[in-house]
Amino acid sequence: MTTIEAITYIVVALVAAAVGYMIRKSAAEGKIGSAEARATAILEEARREAEAKQREALVEAREQIHRLREELEAGIRQERQEIQRWERRVSRREDAVERRGQELASKEKELKQREAELKARQEEIENLQQEHRRELERLAGLTAEEAKQTLLKRVEEEISHEMAMKIKEIETQAREEAEAKARQIIALAIQRYAADHTSEATVSVVSLPSDDMKGRIIGREGRNIRTLETLTGVDLIIDDTPEAVILSAFDPVRREIARIALEKLINDGRIHPARIEEMVEKARREVDRAIREAGEQATFETGVTGLHPELIKLLGRLKYRYSYGQNVLQHSIEVAHLAGMMAAELGADQEVARRAGLLHDIGKAVDHEMEGGHLHIGIELLKKYKEPKHVIHAMACHHGDYEPETLEAALVTAADAISASRPGARRESLDNYIKRLRKLEAIADSFEGVDKAYAIQAGREIRIMVKPEKIDDAAAAKLARDIVKKIEAELEYPGQIKVTVIRETRAVEYAR
Repeated sequence: MTTIEAITYIVVALVAAAVGYMIRKSAAEGKIGSAEARATAILEEARREAEAKQREALVEAREQIHRLREELEAGIRQERQEIQRWERRVSRREDAVERRGQELASKEKELKQREAELKARQEEIENLQQEHRRELERLAGLTAEEAKQTLLKRVEEEISHEMAMKIKEIETQAREEAEAKARQIIALAIQRYAADHTSEATVSVVSLPSDDMKGRIIGREGRNIRTLETLTGVDLIIDDTPEAVILSAFDPVRREIARIALEKLINDGRIHPARIEEMVEKARREVDRAIREAGEQATFETGVTGLHPELIKLLGRLKYRYSYGQNVLQHSIEVAHLAGMMAAELGADQEVARRAGLLHDIGKAVDHEMEGGHLHIGIELLKKYKEPKHVIHAMACHHGDYEPETLEAALVTAADAISASRPGARRESLDNYIKRLRKLEAIADSFEGVDKAYAIQAGREIRIMVKPEKIDDAAAAKLARDIVKKIEAELEYPGQIKVTVIRETRAVEYAR
């Protein structure tokens, strides 16, 4: 192809492109105009719809505002009405408070007037009382304090009289109810157990085949008697008593060992220090065996089981101990039986009563070896060997040192008193006996209104004659009770003491 042709083709192509561009531009412009027209119509229509909706919304908003305004105004009107009601109520309350205040002010004024009147009347009454008191003092010749003391004394006498009458009534009723039952129980217990006690001497006497035996017992230069006294701890009294040697010792067990050893030596005939030592050892083993057997027999008789072996041994030692001539082991067995029988009658614990009754004087087995009374020694021994607390308590109360907290404790105390106070149970020295009777009468004489007092029935009863012008019937009952309390506090005695107060009035005239 030539250059001209090429240029021609290019020109033609450019012309064609230009024509096509113009045609497309013209078509596009037409389309744009049409689109603009449609858009303008759409916008106009939208504007009209928007204006219509705006008008509708505006109308609706105005209606809603109007409705809300009406509702608000109605609420305001209601609140105003409520406020008006509250204002009316407050106004009425204020009126009422004001009236009440006026009434209170009036009453306060009235009360002040009455208070002033009462004060005036009180002063008037006080003045009258003072005048009356002065007049009474003038007429009676007594001051107010003296009249008060006289009145108090009279009231005290009346109360004392009423109290004595009440005490007498209660005691009579209680005695009537209790005496029959107590008498029945005690009589039954004593009838069921009536042990025979043989009073034995507190010194031992060994009979000799002849008075020549005294010299052999003494030995050359007294070596035999010194050996025997040293080994046994017993004093041998060899005096003018024919065919007898007296053994004296505070320890009854040692005295028994010495008695057995001396009897064996007399029967054997060979008396010298070596033989004495051998016989004393045999006697000691024999006494130890007898003590153990006596303790075991006591537990068997009373039905008490489970005792510690040392307690059984201590019980056996009581076989050689005497109190006022009463064998302590036999006394303990008797107390155990009596306490057990009374416990059975009253529904108490028989085992505890028997056990405490058997052990109540256990301290007497070693009271010469330890410090303190037999009661406290016995308590320590029972604690040491693990006896039950209620048994220890029942044993500890039998002398009144402790208040009984159980029925068994009271029964052991009663059984001990019964066993010790029954006829023939104990012996007392004449001096102690006379001292106790004098002390008993002195206690009765120490009370005002007592004329004479007599201790009778071996100190088991005291009869008191009172002055009838000072002691009436009611005061006699109170006096008897006061004397009983003082006797219980100041005297130690077995059993019980009966106090009888006698008031007698005699009218004597002579016919001439």
